[in-house]
Amino acid sequence: MAKTPASKNRPAPTRAPAKGGRPAGRVPARGGRPAGLFTWLAVGLVIIVVATLVIIKVTSGGTAGGGARSFQPTDPTTFKEVTTVPASVFNTVGVTSPVAPVIAPQAVKGQSELKTTNFAGTTVPEILYIGAEFCPYCAAQRWPTIIALSRFGTWGGLGNMSSYSGVEDPNTPSFTFVHATYKSKYIAFKGVEEATNYIDAATNYYALLQRPTAAENALIAKYDNSTYIKGFGTFNGGIPFMTLANKFLVGGSSSYSPATLSGTTRNQIAAGLSNATSPITEAIIASANYQSAAICSLTSNQPSSVCTSVGVKTAAKAMGLK
Repeated sequence: MAKTPASKNRPAPTRAPAKGGRPAGRVPARGGRPAGLFTWLAVGLVIIVVATLVIIKVTSGGTAGGGARSFQPTDPTTFKEVTTVPASVFNTVGVTSPVAPVIAPQAVKGQSELKTTNFAGTTVPEILYIGAEFCPYCAAQRWPTIIALSRFGTWGGLGNMSSYSGVEDPNTPSFTFVHATYKSKYIAFKGVEEATNYIDAATNYYALLQRPTAAENALIAKYDNSTYIKGFGTFNGGIPFMTLANKFLVGGSSSYSPATLSGTTRNQIAAGLSNATSPITEAIIASANYQSAAICSLTSNQPSSVCTSVGVKTAAKAMGLK
């Protein structure tokens, strides 16, 4: 989990390394909400958050300030490798990941299902992702999320991104959802990248990208905490945060350690997804199977080709869903 720039409604989470590889929680914020010092920067460096932040509205056509930013679309080869992982790999891996332990989405009970309309105007379960480009935990989490959702629909607009070079697990290779589109007849996806992976010279802080809506902030405030997510620690909030229709939650950390991806490139990771014995592939695919099993419980086990597969059934059993 990482700290993001504070906004009127959205707190600024922090994460410091914790025992067992689990990040620590957040520090108290201005105005009573978590914010404050960003503890991931190199020793001695203190980021001062100024009172007025420049809002960079990438999605509305604005341009990033304080530094050059150019969107780099994911190349066709890498895109195909990430979105068309062989079924045999899912089934071989199941939830096996001995080198890099994987945490499944946590089920929550008694909550109203989060729904929205999909591209065709049909009401479907919604999956909401909150993250930021600088965050290595977010970088790790995007891999299985993209892969899992590829089994239920079609991605577009994915871009290349690596986490900030000056934080723990620097330059973790990943993608960005800032221009991503997703089409599925079963579910809808909304990704929010709150900040860039570079420091804006005008503010001496990460340049802002996207802001959650008021409704999304309400979900963050309610669910992104230790009340609903076990192992969150003393403090509440942080990124990455995912709610799968308010029936399953991911938060307090990525589902596996970003250190798993250390020393590799985006292309190497993507190319290796066809190798079910690779420790990196095992971590990513085990996480993707867990997310797939959670999604299948939201879609009445559709499509059956995914939801009745060996890998998903193994994950569902491990999660106590079957």
